[in-house]
Amino acid sequence: MTAVSQPTRRDVAIAGHSGDVEVAIAGLTADHGETRATALGALERLGRLDTAQLEAALTDPDVSVRRRAAEVAATHPDVDLLAALGDDDDRVVEVAAWSCGEHESNRAPIIDRLLELADGSAEPLVREAAVASLGAIGDDQAVPTIIAACSDKPAVRRRAVLALAPFLGDPEVESTVDRALEDRDWQVRQAAEDLRRITEA
Repeated sequence: MTAVSQPTRRDVAIAGHSGDVEVAIAGLTADHGETRATALGALERLGRLDTAQLEAALTDPDVSVRRRAAEVAATHPDVDLLAALGDDDDRVVEVAAWSCGEHESNRAPIIDRLLELADGSAEPLVREAAVASLGAIGDDQAVPTIIAACSDKPAVRRRAVLALAPFLGDPEVESTVDRALEDRDWQVRQAAEDLRRITEA
């Protein structure tokens, strides 16, 4: 396919499967946000999405583009997600928080921001994603925040219990897991039982 100045979303999606890098790149500057978001996925599929393109997408005026960029950033640990963790839209913040947990390591400001979100975000999905990422990162300073999240809404509690896995052996963590075994939500109890099976294996 020949590159066009304004490819459609369909053009860009096809380009991601056919190997047409020029069309995929053209999609990054398309008028419609959905096309720009699709271009990110197309370039990622082709292995041609670079850090500069992804970081620019994280500041796009369209929330769907920023959200897609935050999602793709999960496989780009060199991309700084700190600003995305402070996005005006909770949908972007949620995905950015999840992506941080996919990185092997994180800077202190990222961990600090995840702690703030896990403890103070008004959006349960954001708290849930932040708690999950803190567990994946495994930094000891997150333990009190994760334990506190075990008293949150059921979905957050379930995620928080699982996030305690890296810290098993800590007396307070063990006590929290014991309490979760008696939680009124069966999925929270199940998560605690899963952790206990890990320690008994």
